[in-house]
Amino acid sequence: MDKLPNCPECQGEYTYEDQDLYVCPECGHEWSKEGEEAGFIIKDANGNTLEDGDSVTVVKDLKVKGSSNVVKVGTKIKNIKLVNKPDHNIDCKVPGFGAMAVTAAFVKKV
Repeated sequence: MDKLPNCPECQGEYTYEDQDLYVCPECGHEWSKEGEEAGFIIKDANGNTLEDGDSVTVVKDLKVKGSSNVVKVGTKIKNIKLVNKPDHNIDCKVPGFGAMAVTAAFVKKV
């Protein structure tokens, strides 16, 4: 019997095959047998698909954790990087604030 790969997210050893995907029962992560992540499509507040390097605009005032500052509606963020994390989808540099993690539901593609 062939040994299945460990989960790339949690390194769990109990992965199983489901059609053309590997699935980890410990963390729920799914990935294709070719090594590409399945379902890694991130959409903005309007349903547009985002890609690395896109520019987006904030659609809601966002409180900055650990600070009393707020990222205002209409703030333009350039050159975003998409990530597949449970708490956020976008890593970026917000003008006037620096590096931040933002959820895609609070931005729209420009």
